[in-house]
Amino acid sequence: MSIFIVRLGTPRQPGEGLRLGTVRRPPRGVPKDDFARLDYYDVWFPNSRPAPKLVQEALQAADERAWAAFTRKFRRR
Repeated sequence: MSIFIVRLGTPRQPGEGLRLGTVRRPPRGVPKDDFARLDYYDVWFPNSRPAPKLVQEALQAADERAWAAFTRKFRRR
């Protein structure tokens, strides 16, 4: 089984499977019943979230290269 790191709300890929949410706080204003439907996540694991500094890096990732750097760091922690 492969594990992929994706941004909240990105469209699901065919056969992607279960999405695990590792954000500190769930999206504001979105009912819990809509998290999976809106491609956020199916199950929430807030204790697996990245450090705040790493979250900022993810938010600032403007291209694929920056996103790849974030995913490498997130996997290492």
